[in-house]
Amino acid sequence: MLEGAPQVITAIVLIDCATDSIPEVAENIANLDGVSEVYSVAGNTDLIAMVRVRQFEDIAEVIANNISKVPGVVDTDTHIAFRAYSRHDLEEAFAIGLPDAD
Repeated sequence: MLEGAPQVITAIVLIDCATDSIPEVAENIANLDGVSEVYSVAGNTDLIAMVRVRQFEDIAEVIANNISKVPGVVDTDTHIAFRAYSRHDLEEAFAIGLPDAD
């Protein structure tokens, strides 16, 4: 972690929802505070939401009190990230604009 950089806790939330409302559920979840992205995926789950918060207590607020109560959400399965492994620098991920082409 960078010196002085604020700590961010990341939770990966697997979401099962009513099949006929996946796009609407995804939009509603994407608009919640603390949710940075929502992906529609193939496989055993319908959506994956990336939740990024500053404190562990905020995870319960975002997931239990907000995501789980979105109409159409049937079930959630939450995974807390301990460490990120990436070829991309975190600062680049938050930069404005597109990265230069190789």
